[in-house]
Amino acid sequence: MTDPVLISVLTCPACNARSEEQMPTDACQFFWECPSCKTVVRPKPGDCCVYCSYGTVPCPPIQDGKGCCA
Repeated sequence: MTDPVLISVLTCPACNARSEEQMPTDACQFFWECPSCKTVVRPKPGDCCVYCSYGTVPCPPIQDGKGCCA
């Protein structure tokens, strides 16, 4: 098993700004505020966190095949 990637680039759905963020390993992140336009985004329906919806890399639990927030 490989270590999960902890850096993901989130893209704001409102303004398309991109921000490199470090993902938490012990919790899901349900909200993210865009540093550019200050829009607060939530996961898309069916996704567990903002990284799975808007990131370049899914959250660590998904990477490990455990399911999010397991």
